[in-house]
Amino acid sequence: MKAPKRLIPLLEDGLIDEVLRPLMSGKEASVYVVRCGDEIRCAKVYKDAEKRSFKKAALYQEGRKVRNSRRARAMEKGSRFGRKETEETWQNAEVDALYRLAANGVRVPEPYGCFDGVLLMELVTDDEGRVAPRLNDVAMSAEQAREDHLMVMEYVKRMLCAGLVHGDLSEFNVLVDDYGPVIIDLPQAVDAAANNNARAMLERDVDNMTRYYAQYAEELLDTRYAAEMWNLFEAGELTHESELTGLVVEDEHSADVDAVMAEIQQILRDEETRRERLRADLQGEEQ
Repeated sequence: MKAPKRLIPLLEDGLIDEVLRPLMSGKEASVYVVRCGDEIRCAKVYKDAEKRSFKKAALYQEGRKVRNSRRARAMEKGSRFGRKETEETWQNAEVDALYRLAANGVRVPEPYGCFDGVLLMELVTDDEGRVAPRLNDVAMSAEQAREDHLMVMEYVKRMLCAGLVHGDLSEFNVLVDDYGPVIIDLPQAVDAAANNNARAMLERDVDNMTRYYAQYAEELLDTRYAAEMWNLFEAGELTHESELTGLVVEDEHSADVDAVMAEIQQILRDEETRRERLRADLQGEEQ
């Protein structure tokens, strides 16, 4: 096929040898199947900011650290240079997340680098070389759903151990090969400790995946993995070895409203008694 404009520099530099076909187009990027020497990989071409339909990007970028103070100031001001730096930060976030998650035992495509807004990475395939389908295109048994759901929860836990929340996890951002789920699409991954929306995003990620797998194993709707993970994370107790149960023990010691009100009323009565004594003392001194 004719090479897209954004891929021509990579062809000229020998980073890819041939563009074979388009693979998919999403809200923040278009993906192409390419040949690099003897290997078939994919090239993810990020769309320009004005063409992206990814909503509320600022929520995802909150807490992302920029070491260079000049770059940080320019990004805050929104200057032309700052907008360019913001774009590069957005694009490089996925590369950084892929390396971090792979190091923490999460199955993600192997990255080969980001070049001028194009991410080269592994093309996930089955054993026969066919492109792995997305989860939403896969049917499964109840037993398989329970097994894969548990595996995805393990990956979400390991992401959190690495300090990241996917932020947009759903059946459309998970591939399934012969060995199980593979997590994809991470440019919006958020810093779990620095982003005020991290917990809500974690809960949404887990809810999305749980609802999908519950189509095949309804009992999964009763699990509460997000709350369990976050409680451990906040307490500094979440590790790769943490065994998740999907259960959360609620605090059964509900507040006794009547007792609280009675205590408040007694305090008010005591205060009134004190003031009456004080008034009586003052009147006695005046006499």
